[in-house]
Amino acid sequence: MNVRVLGAASEVGRSGFLVKCDRTNILLDYGVMFAKRRDDQPLYPLHITPKDVDAAIITHAHLDHSGCVPSLFIGGNTHVYATPPTHDLSILLIEDMLKIEKNKHSFDYRHVNSMIKNSKEIGFREPVKTGNATFELRSSGHVIGGSTVLVESEGKRLFYTGDINLRGSRMLPKADLDIGDIDLLITESTYSQTNQTPQHESEKGLIEFTNEVMDRKGILFIPSFSVERSQEIACVLKNANFQHPVIMDGMALKVNDIMFRYPEYLKNINIFSDAINHAFLVRNHGDRKKALSQPCVVISPAGMLVGGNAVYYLQELALDEKNGIAMVSYQGEGTPGRKLLETGIISARGKDTKVKATVKQFQFSGHADRDSLFDMIKNISGNPKVLTVHGDDKSCIKFAEEIHEKFGLDAHTPKLGEQISV
Repeated sequence: MNVRVLGAASEVGRSGFLVKCDRTNILLDYGVMFAKRRDDQPLYPLHITPKDVDAAIITHAHLDHSGCVPSLFIGGNTHVYATPPTHDLSILLIEDMLKIEKNKHSFDYRHVNSMIKNSKEIGFREPVKTGNATFELRSSGHVIGGSTVLVESEGKRLFYTGDINLRGSRMLPKADLDIGDIDLLITESTYSQTNQTPQHESEKGLIEFTNEVMDRKGILFIPSFSVERSQEIACVLKNANFQHPVIMDGMALKVNDIMFRYPEYLKNINIFSDAINHAFLVRNHGDRKKALSQPCVVISPAGMLVGGNAVYYLQELALDEKNGIAMVSYQGEGTPGRKLLETGIISARGKDTKVKATVKQFQFSGHADRDSLFDMIKNISGNPKVLTVHGDDKSCIKFAEEIHEKFGLDAHTPKLGEQISV
């Protein structure tokens, strides 16, 4: 079994790994990395010829794992495997990406349609045989329908974490790690060097801040990722018996609709449905203006304040000191969200403006942190080689060193294009 690293090598983004099992080639994820500057082109994983791919697997819908899959249908095709929620959410996010980033990508809606025609929906623990290899998906706990991947061929077994959450969330069960002996582990390293604030502490802090803003008759804006984070925050507010209106806007509403289709992928559909059914869902600009007429919480993308309805809400709310802004999503380098946290400044109507609303950050993450990742590796059977990926250069390298020191495993941070065999 041979793995070629196509992306996510000492970087977070454009994940892609080509697993060669003698004459069978399986592609694990094929994502995109957005440019830090608006005028730059997005980055793709290393190119592969579609006819060389027997099966492509999307672990979950986030674009850094799914966004480049349509390129496999430029002059070729393959079968694309994913869970039903991952399939639906991937199409939603890819089409939105093409709408926003017009003419920036090597593929278009025609290739997305080909991807849809060649998609094969599979559930967790459902073995699929292709050539001399077998693969199956397991629950990752990261987002609805999110998966890890087990690949087996000629007695060798590979486990790819994709993005994994060992603790689960209000909506999702924790990752399924009942996987048996492994010969090769490809693990994310995003938070391998940090421990996150426990979920209950983040929830407590957010609720306290929410109540502070309500007490001063303000509006709390929570810019949030449309897939999972928006819904999780709505569940947190419902669980706290929050009495003021909760407003949901933007693509999160389409995500809600998809999630309602697949209750079997949620820990408890009632937790999710109670939160969404008690929220006010914005369907047009009139709803948006009406929602801001009273103290309330507004949950809306974009999570990093890059476009979306976030721009409208910032312009309406950021300059009034009775309002609040709660940052609950990861803030990438160079994004307006990172700029707001570091400087207290936003760009509004073409100029930099100092924000008067109170801004606070709360840690909510769908990724495993340092302690969770080490627990995972400690409990994996066999004596696997380990590849540390999907983290910055320092995190990946340090994580590999620590895995070797703690467990005596052959751990390594691969470079882009590198091939590893077991």
